[in-house]
Amino acid sequence: MKTLRNVVVLTLVFAAVSAWSSSAALAGEKIIVSAAASLTDAFNQAGKGFEKANPGVKVTFNFAASGPLLQQIVMGAPVDAFASADVKTMRMARMKGVIDYSTVVNFAGNKLVLVAPKGTAIKGLEDLMSGSVKRIAVGNPETVPAGLYTEEALKKSGMWSVLAPKFIYADSVRQALEYVSRGEVDAGFVYATDAAIVRNKVKVVSDVKGHKPVVYPIGVVSSTRHRAAALRFIKYLLSDKGRAILARYGFSRP
Repeated sequence: MKTLRNVVVLTLVFAAVSAWSSSAALAGEKIIVSAAASLTDAFNQAGKGFEKANPGVKVTFNFAASGPLLQQIVMGAPVDAFASADVKTMRMARMKGVIDYSTVVNFAGNKLVLVAPKGTAIKGLEDLMSGSVKRIAVGNPETVPAGLYTEEALKKSGMWSVLAPKFIYADSVRQALEYVSRGEVDAGFVYATDAAIVRNKVKVVSDVKGHKPVVYPIGVVSSTRHRAAALRFIKYLLSDKGRAILARYGFSRP
């Protein structure tokens, strides 16, 4: 359910797009969207739909963990819109003055899950305590939202410090997924949408509870020279077509 704030933001975003731009006026514009790694497949598809709906407008994506993406923007990377995998990183962007917070809106949700290579005997979180489990892939909590969600959940259950010696830290949630899919670790923590991409190689052992909701916000970067086009991309994500693409890749509404 949208919060009152989100409804207000959406109204402002739509009004701004209507007032400042039209597809014809934006023809020839090129925007760069930095987005959390877990959005790779959905955004690549959404980008095609956006370009089809806005002839002449091109969108290029830069995918990585949310933390490093924010640092790139802070350092002056030419980015027009930023989509993170958590609210905390977006708030940091606001504190650093690199995001137009009046344009920020939560556009998708996800679930954190524990996965293991196909054929393994792991059936739940408790099995990670077994001596037979040697390596567990976890996103670096300092820079990867999936890792931060994992840390929060495992600390709440009292398992974080016990399992810490087994952790193999990944630079993004997709890297953690690769470790599991290649059988280089015994298990890993990723998003449900990531696990679905390689369901032939990994199995979802269980949902992970005890952490803040996984919410994805997006907003226009303050330094953009393509504000109208960036706003139009956000509008596309929130449209019926955009939401259908996100749902197709397993993302829920925020």
